[in-house]
Amino acid sequence: MRYLQALIAAAILIAPSVVFGQGAPGGAPATPPPPPFTLSSTSFQDGGVIPDKYTQANAAGAISPELEWVNVPAGTVSYVLLMHDPDNAPQKKLMDTLHWMMFNIPASTAKLPEGVPNDPTLPDGSVQLKTRTAGFMGPGARGIYHHYTIELFAMDTKLSLGPDATHQQVQDAMDGHILGKAVVEGRFHR
Repeated sequence: MRYLQALIAAAILIAPSVVFGQGAPGGAPATPPPPPFTLSSTSFQDGGVIPDKYTQANAAGAISPELEWVNVPAGTVSYVLLMHDPDNAPQKKLMDTLHWMMFNIPASTAKLPEGVPNDPTLPDGSVQLKTRTAGFMGPGARGIYHHYTIELFAMDTKLSLGPDATHQQVQDAMDGHILGKAVVEGRFHR
């Protein structure tokens, strides 16, 4: 009887550490999940209003916001950056308005400075698609706030496309190569 009581007491003491992740069967410690891939900006707060400096309300011309990211997925070879206005559906179609698309950003990059030049190709090999012009097109919604979503995709490859590619061609080339995605969003209206 004492043996059975000792066995039950030992089981009660061991069970919580296995059940609540303090240990795993066989004595191996539980592995915490990796920190999330995160995109942020010092130009505006996530979910906040985008200052005029970065929009079509800037009489001198909109400049791109500063962006930085951390906790990159292992195996990242390059990044694709996409900024779009999901609240706008021109011509009553599903596709929203593209404001910026850059791909083949080198894996060694962890930050884009404010005011990235609006050139189709950059010295580091990054490629920018043409919206109305090559590169960044600032937000320009009138009347009501639109949400401008900036998505950064960690890729396991570089894309074999040039600046004359379409938004759809870039998305098709990305398919099956995305290791992770980080998002920051801002709001704007004039």
